[in-house]
Amino acid sequence: MTVVVNVGDDDDIYGVRVCPDLDTVTYTLAGIEGPDGWGITGDTFLTMDHLTTLGVDTTFRLGDCDLATCLYRTMRLGEGLPLSTVTAELGSRHAVTARILPVTDDPVHTRLQTDEGEWLDFQEYFVRRRHTDVVRRVEYDGAEAAKPAPGVAEAIESSDLVLIAPSNPVVSIGPILAIPGIQRLVEDRPRVSAVSPLFGGATVKGPAADLLRSTGLGEGNRAVATAYRGLITHLVVDSADAADVELLSDFDIAVSVLPTLLTDEATAGSAAAAILNAAERSAPRRTA
Repeated sequence: MTVVVNVGDDDDIYGVRVCPDLDTVTYTLAGIEGPDGWGITGDTFLTMDHLTTLGVDTTFRLGDCDLATCLYRTMRLGEGLPLSTVTAELGSRHAVTARILPVTDDPVHTRLQTDEGEWLDFQEYFVRRRHTDVVRRVEYDGAEAAKPAPGVAEAIESSDLVLIAPSNPVVSIGPILAIPGIQRLVEDRPRVSAVSPLFGGATVKGPAADLLRSTGLGEGNRAVATAYRGLITHLVVDSADAADVELLSDFDIAVSVLPTLLTDEATAGSAAAAILNAAERSAPRRTA
């Protein structure tokens, strides 16, 4: 399995290079992810506590072990290594067997324009302002000049199945597809499945539903299908959204209804197996 990961959230914080999505994927596949879905389980926050006493804004919390990951990354990048190489090193040190690839080694920055016209960097919007702003427009600065990281194009071209995880279509998947050539590579695959991030039309956490609505894509799973129109051949929606199947009939995609809320490892394993089975049984893309 190869996992291609968004880098639009990456930023320099406390003097180190932080790559939230790459680290979350790495920690999750290593089985050490924190209870809130980020960071490392059992991590301490002594450094953050000391920075707070020094008057530093520590709204963006990095655990001590998590900070060590970022320090290592910063050191290796400073030695001239590309992000993809450093990511592979970190995956290996955590005994992750899947290949984790940043979509690009080049800098890409997700920026969001609020209802008031103010432009915010992603971490300002998401962490410091707790994604409370109404967003009207999203841009991926640097994407147009970026190149896919080594191995990304080959992984997509040789894939048996492309599966888009239940991430935010606007700010997690959007920056990946914005890298020149990536969307076309995915569109050329016969089977491309996406898992909706919605449960009963809403998200468990995060602003996906709000961003889909405020950026003009619409409501519920129709908005998810609209975001991926022409890209996917199959959409998995949660059991709580079974009524949406009829609403998606004009999208020319297969739709599967499955329980997708992952509450524990056993549930996750069952859901993953069911999603893969449904994806593999879905009809391939029709070509002219």
